Amino acid sequence: MIILNTLEDFQQNYRAGKKWQRCMEAINNLKNIQANVFYSIGDSLVYRLSEGGAENTELFEGHRRYFDVHYYLAGNEQVEIAAKNALTPTVAYRDESDREFFRGQGELHELKAGNVVIFENHEAQRFSQGKDVRKVILKVTVEETYFLNK
Repeated sequence: MIILNTLEDFQQNYRAGKKWQRCMEAINNLKNIQANVFYSIGDSLVYRLSEGGAENTELFEGHRRYFDVHYYLAGNEQVEIAAKNALTPTVAYRDESDREFFRGQGELHELKAGNVVIFENHEAQRFSQGKDVRKVILKVTVEETYFLNK
C-alpha cells in the first residue's frame, strides 16, 4: 500500500502514463457524477464516488487484474493491510469480479481527507471504522492502457 498525503503528491509522483492521467481525469470529473454509480474512462479505468464508511468486514479482499486507488475527499477510515501470502485464502479468485478473499491479521492504518492511497495487488485489505467518509474509488488495470485479451 502506498499512502500519499495529498492529491498534489499523487500528481507529482504519478504524472507519467496514460492510466495515471486517466485517474486525474476521473477525479477532475467528480462534480459531474452521482454517488455509487460506476463510470469508466476507456477500457483501463472505472471509478465511483463513495459516501459513508465501509461496513466492518471479516475478510480481506484482494485483486489481480485491477488495483484500487482511493482519494479521500472527507472523513477518515481505518484499513488493515497484509501481504496475500501471509493470509489464509478463504474464497477463491474469480476473474469475473477480480476479487479473492482471505482471513488473517494485518497492519492497521488511519486514512484521512486529502490522502491518495494505492492498494497494490500483492496485498489484500479490509476497511473498518469509517466516519463521514467521502472518497472516489478508482479501479485501474494493471496493464498499461489496454487489456491483453482484447
